[in-house]
Amino acid sequence: MPQLSPHPDFSSRAVAQIEVQIAQPCVDSLLLSYIVTGKIGDIRMPPVSTAERSDELWRHTCFELFVRESSGSDYYEFNFAPSRKWAAYRFNSYRSGMSVATEIDEAPINVSTGPDRYRLQATLPIHRLSRKAPWHLGLSAVIEDNAGQMSYWALAHPPGKPDFHHMDCFGHEFSPAVSA
Repeated sequence: MPQLSPHPDFSSRAVAQIEVQIAQPCVDSLLLSYIVTGKIGDIRMPPVSTAERSDELWRHTCFELFVRESSGSDYYEFNFAPSRKWAAYRFNSYRSGMSVATEIDEAPINVSTGPDRYRLQATLPIHRLSRKAPWHLGLSAVIEDNAGQMSYWALAHPPGKPDFHHMDCFGHEFSPAVSA
């Protein structure tokens, strides 16, 4: 199970650890479970609301997935918020040519919480994404605490400020199942 690391310049007093489980329960979907342990009550979480597409989710507590094929420079960015709002974007290259990924029309999110453990589970319909294997995944999270302090978590961090779009962050290889 991949574990995210905090950016060295933006630590969190509320979060001890973030792990991500990745599963493909069927050929058409990817199931991501972001598991946060720590002082969950000290994390600013938006209230659970209607699941819908929304922008700028990364400005507050949000969990992210970046997907790039091994041979290309184009990639997807997916945002999953504790409110159950989500976003999906396409990029032609590093931070360039951004557009809404209209081929993704839903991303169901379920959340469960306790005093020291929080779980956000997102189901991503991947049947319209290319299945050229392997994929390089960037797994990340933005955590805002109740004081408004931000921490940035990823598989790896390039030098400098937090940048989840940087190719160094695409550190998990995944081969999606393909229907026969």
